Amino acid sequence: MSKPHLCVAAVLSTVTLLAACQVAPQPPAGRVTFAGLAGTHWRLVEFQSMDDAQGRRKPEDPAKYTITLHNDGSFTARLDCNRATGPWRSDAGAAPRGPLSIGPVAATRALCPEPSMGEFLARNLAYVRSYTVAGTHLHMALMADAGIIVWEPWPY
Repeated sequence: MSKPHLCVAAVLSTVTLLAACQVAPQPPAGRVTFAGLAGTHWRLVEFQSMDDAQGRRKPEDPAKYTITLHNDGSFTARLDCNRATGPWRSDAGAAPRGPLSIGPVAATRALCPEPSMGEFLARNLAYVRSYTVAGTHLHMALMADAGIIVWEPWPY
């Protein structure tokens, strides 16, 4: 083989190799790729009531209110000074919205110092009917437009 043919073959081989090694496109900066709810950990941001008289409730210490949606269909939660557990289910897969059910919720019943949102959350998690992921926040919608529980990602 002549030298020009060798050079062309080397260039074509390099181009082919580089094309095979392309890196998958990355999401734009500031966007999170959502892969589903299973295996995720969240910290409470607020409760948004649809009743203007009640408005929004924010926890004094968001770290006291966390929920983990395990891969096996169970959840564990810290609800202030109490703990909760139970099943969860969503048929939405990796979709950023869809149906969601939580419960029945089994929770400890210690009396937490006020102001606490623990008992309120333990009672209302069983009324979650759907979810939406917007940006990095998880919005759990309660039945009958009773309100939305907003969570943010939380390191486990």
